[in-house]
Amino acid sequence: MLLFDKIVSMTGAEISRELKDQLITVARQMRAEPTLAERKLWKHIRGLKLNGIKFRRQHIINRFIVDFYCPDAKLVVEVDGEIHKKQKSSDRERDAFLQELGYRVLRFTNQEVFMQLPEVLDRIQTTSLESSKKGHK
Repeated sequence: MLLFDKIVSMTGAEISRELKDQLITVARQMRAEPTLAERKLWKHIRGLKLNGIKFRRQHIINRFIVDFYCPDAKLVVEVDGEIHKKQKSSDRERDAFLQELGYRVLRFTNQEVFMQLPEVLDRIQTTSLESSKKGHK
């Protein structure tokens, strides 16, 4: 059984096969065409480079595609470009929904990734280790 067979909508109803297929297609496209900030961050966290912590990119959770996901810590990491300045309300709703499901969400701007990468990596590492210890598995 595919992981995507377990995806349910925000109301608890099962998501249609068509929507699942669309999410898979979009996630693949996003992995193939990351933003410059996503590419930079991925270079530093892929392949267990961040203290042995495993991350996935453009991962599907429910009906959302998150930029990066650490399964051991149930940690979502989002890299926000300019568009997110216009969608703060929907980002807050999405974050609240993911938090209700037991995920922790960290958001960084593109500028933070480019100008403060060591601090970003430190916060991701600290949060993932804290979440793993607290049993967010």
